[in-house]
Amino acid sequence: MCACLRPLLAFALFAASALGAAENPPPRRDRVEVEPTWTSIYVGTVSLQMPPFVRNGAGDFESTYVARVLPFFFYNESGRLAIQVPDESLRRLAAGEAVEFSGRAVNEKGEPRRVEGKATPSGPDAGKIKVRVFVSARIELIFNTTYRFPPP
Repeated sequence: MCACLRPLLAFALFAASALGAAENPPPRRDRVEVEPTWTSIYVGTVSLQMPPFVRNGAGDFESTYVARVLPFFFYNESGRLAIQVPDESLRRLAAGEAVEFSGRAVNEKGEPRRVEGKATPSGPDAGKIKVRVFVSARIELIFNTTYRFPPP
C-alpha cells in the first residue's frame, strides 16, 4: 500500500468507528413520569403518587412519594425514592425490550423500603410498569401503572 494512503485509511477507520458508536448512544432520558396508582390491601387500599422522576449524575432516577392508606390514615407516609436504571436498560427500553430495575425508598421516619420492578414498553417513550415495594419482611405491596418519558 502506498504510504500516502495510510493516513487516509486511518482516518476512514476512525470515522467508521465513531459513526458506529454514534448509532447506538443512550437515549436522552432525564425525566420520567409515572401515573398515580393504587393497590388493594386486606380491608382497604393504598394509593401511591410521585412527581416526575429526575435522573441524577449517578444515573439513578429520583423522586418523592406520598402513600395514603385507606381507611387506616395513621399508616400514611411520604419520603424519597431512587431507582437504578443504567444506560443499557434505557437502550433496551427504547428498543422495545422489557427491563427489570431495583431501588430504595426511605420514608420521613428514616425507615427503608426495598423497591423492585419491571418496565414493559408499549412504544419508545411509554409503557407499563409493575412495582413491588417491600414494606417489611412480610408485607409486599404491588402497584401496576404506566410510565412516560416526556420530550426533552
